[in-house]
Formats: sequence, C-alpha cells, structure tokens
Amino acid sequence: MRPWAQQLYETRSSQFGKDFPGAHCLPLGIPISIATPEPFKIVQTPDLIVILHETGNLFRQIFLDGRTTSGDLNPTWMGYSVGHWDGKTLLVESSGFNDKTWLDSRGYPHTESLRLAERYERKDAGHLEIQITVDDAGVYTKPWTARMEAELLTDTDLLEEVCAENEKDAGHLVGK
Repeated sequence: MRPWAQQLYETRSSQFGKDFPGAHCLPLGIPISIATPEPFKIVQTPDLIVILHETGNLFRQIFLDGRTTSGDLNPTWMGYSVGHWDGKTLLVESSGFNDKTWLDSRGYPHTESLRLAERYERKDAGHLEIQITVDDAGVYTKPWTARMEAELLTDTDLLEEVCAENEKDAGHLVGK
C-alpha cells in the first residue's frame, strides 16, 4: 500500500471499523459483497448476468452484450461491469466505482481509479471458485489477487434485509 493508504487502513483498524459503510446501512461494494457469508443469487440471461445480494438488497449487473468499460463512467457503489465467457469461465472487468466502499471489513481502501478483474469458475455442482484481482495504482504499488469460494445453497430463497429497519447498533460503535 502507498503510505497514505496504509495510514487510512491503520486508522480504520484502530477504530474497530466504526466507519465501515455497512454499519451505517450503506452499500458494501465489490469485492466485499461477494466475500460476505450472506447468500447471493446469480440470474443469467443471454446478454446480462444479475447478482442479487441478500445483504443490503444490493444488485449488480454484468453486461455480456459486447460493450466495454471505457468511457466516462458515473462513479457508483457497485461500479460498471462487463463480462464474457472463456469456455466455462466467466471473466468480468469492472470499473467506475466511487471511493466510499472498503475492499473488505478490515478497511482496505481504494480510489475511483479501482479496476477489478474477476474469474468465476464452477468447480463442481455445489462450488463456485471466484478470483478477484484488484488494480488501483493510487493505493497499491502493484495489483493483487484474492480467491474465495461460494457454496450452492439449495432449497432456499433470498430474504429481505433492510439495514435501517430497527437499527440500534450504529450509535454504540466505538472508536477514537
């Protein structure tokens, strides 16, 4: 990490994540929305994949119609994602993020220059392997990759989760 980013990370850590966006009912962003243990659902059409997240009722669109991520993108919480299939592997490129999310619950930062390269590969009927490469030269001296696995949940539906409904925790978050 670059020095300013390391300092921000250490501040977030020393404050026990009191400013974590999810603790204030804000969207989690990527990759943390994939890495959380809460369920998500993938819906696929020929030109679009939609990922529905139970946490925060977030959705994400991955366009498969040949468009690119180049151009003037309006920064958003979940970014702008395009993908294509390489055999049975889904390759996704994402950019156009705002800088309000954390990459994980520990507080790794990013800027609006963040670019993500993702690989989704089904290892067997019940397991999806996900690899995410983070590239943000404003924060990190070189790209880095994280791997995670998602397990298929059968016989279940996503539940409605409304963060602000009866929320009583944010006022008790501690920090310096």
